[in-house]
Amino acid sequence: MKAFINRSTVSGRVTVPASKSYTIRAIIVAALAKGTSKIINPLYADDTLAVIDVLNNLGVPVIKELDGITVHGGALKTIQADLNCRDSAATLRFMAATCAILPGTSNLAAGPSLAKRPIKPLLDILEEMGARTAFQEGRVTIKGGNLKGGVYEIKGDESSQFVSALLLISPLIGEDVIFQLTGPPRSLPYIKMTLGVMQQFGINIQASEGFTRFTITPQNYRPAQVCIEGDWSSASYLIALGALQGNISVEGLNLLSLQGDKAIVPLLEKMGAYISPGIDSINVKASTLHSLKADMSQCIDLLPTVSILAALASGKSQLKGIARARLKESNRVHAVKKGLKQLGIKVTENDDTIEIEGGKPRGAAIDSFNDHRIAMAFAVLGLKTGEVIIQNAECVSKTYPGFWKAMRQLGGNIRLENE
Repeated sequence: MKAFINRSTVSGRVTVPASKSYTIRAIIVAALAKGTSKIINPLYADDTLAVIDVLNNLGVPVIKELDGITVHGGALKTIQADLNCRDSAATLRFMAATCAILPGTSNLAAGPSLAKRPIKPLLDILEEMGARTAFQEGRVTIKGGNLKGGVYEIKGDESSQFVSALLLISPLIGEDVIFQLTGPPRSLPYIKMTLGVMQQFGINIQASEGFTRFTITPQNYRPAQVCIEGDWSSASYLIALGALQGNISVEGLNLLSLQGDKAIVPLLEKMGAYISPGIDSINVKASTLHSLKADMSQCIDLLPTVSILAALASGKSQLKGIARARLKESNRVHAVKKGLKQLGIKVTENDDTIEIEGGKPRGAAIDSFNDHRIAMAFAVLGLKTGEVIIQNAECVSKTYPGFWKAMRQLGGNIRLENE
């Protein structure tokens, strides 16, 4: 499906969807807790539906109800059929670790995009701990049930999801476990989110001051009721839109959130945007933006959003810490560079840095590479410049199924193909 986007004046109030990352973590932890847990205000999107399906297939009833999700946890068991993780990296990585504590063999299937993303470092650690694993042609096989405690080393510059996956299962191993990172962790906010959810379900983990060493003693998860906060990643597109083209109040946000992508606020303020916080909202007005230099390593999912902002700012922006963006749903560095160049913006890149010279983008057809974050970021730019076409626009359903509706409610002149 294509989205045809025209220059628009936007304004109004919009509530962000619930956090994908918190929803997935809460569902998995509830499944590991023996008893009934309740998850209020969950996100229903492709990624979260993937983890729900996998857990239902593993024998844990995850029931969608009017007021949230009820999880009857504590009775996971392996099955012979493949567990379809779709294109959800968190589902594949977290469930690979979860299957490693279950007696028997589990097979997890990855979608086409996910099959290209790294998982071997996680499987290597699980092997050290006593599991038997294999990965071939988008299929992960885990023979689990015999994990042992000890001290294990993890590379700090690899995906935070590997660390989170190991932390999630470590209390259930039955022996003390220590994870030692070789350096400061990338995307630390996501690790803190994992620890926060585990604590809500009764687990306490000792972490060193720099979060490079984690000590875990045997513990049991306890059922809990949790409410999922709004998603700052999804909010970033709405906040960026307000800074470029309107007067928008983005609601449903926890201003004290651990989510790393709340960095969109100080980044935009650094660019000169007018932003005013409310109690659970951010109010943002159209502003004249200037270039910035920023390290994106702790908020790498913001790269597409900040890149389109830089394209419309005066001067040359420099974004560093971007190398891992090449390993997302698409090679986001390439996708951003290609899209901006098609719009007439000068872009240069090296291993870990991208430089964007602000200008006056023209209309163009943008390949989203079937990546939700590329599609949403360039849609925001399109509402400012006009005459932008987003290809594979349906990919936003991965994390924000209501994105196009929200854009229109704010006044966006958007036509979806075949309407």
